[in-house]
Amino acid sequence: MEIIRSKDNETFKFLKKLKTKKYRDSENLFLAEGVKFLDFNIEPQMILINEEIDIDGKLEERLAKFNCRKILLDYKLFSQITSQENSQGVIIVYKSRLNLECELDDNIVVLNKISDPGNMGTIIRVADAAGFKDIIVTKGSVDCYNEKTVRSSMGSILSMNIHYIDEKDLLTYLKKKNYKLIATALEKDSIPYTSMKLENKNAIIFGNEGNGIEKEIIEGCEEKIIIPIYGSAESLNVAMASGIVLYEVRNKLNK
Repeated sequence: MEIIRSKDNETFKFLKKLKTKKYRDSENLFLAEGVKFLDFNIEPQMILINEEIDIDGKLEERLAKFNCRKILLDYKLFSQITSQENSQGVIIVYKSRLNLECELDDNIVVLNKISDPGNMGTIIRVADAAGFKDIIVTKGSVDCYNEKTVRSSMGSILSMNIHYIDEKDLLTYLKKKNYKLIATALEKDSIPYTSMKLENKNAIIFGNEGNGIEKEIIEGCEEKIIIPIYGSAESLNVAMASGIVLYEVRNKLNK
């Protein structure tokens, strides 16, 4: 196992840069923190370990199944990479599944300017759990590979295809691929989410936490849906709403 103790080490400098979106995008890599990521059977690019943690037999067994670079980092250096106050001492570097040149699934999730990384990560986790594989994200949204987003996804980020697109190009792109556009929106002609009608290809769109989906996008959608509120709550968190709607979509598809 390699050991790095100098802040002038080129690998360490490289790792620090991965904490910025610009560098993550250019290198197509991202950081995931926590021992639980070692349970996924996806080969990382690197595994970083805080030199001060106890590498017991169980951790050694988890590390042994991977053939990537494994690096012991000096405590002070590790503290410059970690994003957690009470870190478990393990950070994994993964290849991102960003803008892959692959055919989109027939049923996809579209996220328009989601701003909170916790919400983004939870939506990714919910979409994965409900059997979706592709998420289109409009530019201006929080980075899907933000460290808090990755943590909130609980590992689902590893199996989701993320596609970024300019907002102005979204409608043209989806219509060209023959998707029915279904927006979650508080409009006069919105119908209860349980009444939505699915077609062969469906794009389910969720919007910004405060402002919802951009008006131009709503106007281009074939159907608008709402989740009825029966109590005194003003609205639902977008991540919670995504769980309700995406599982309803899955139920309808399974029928």
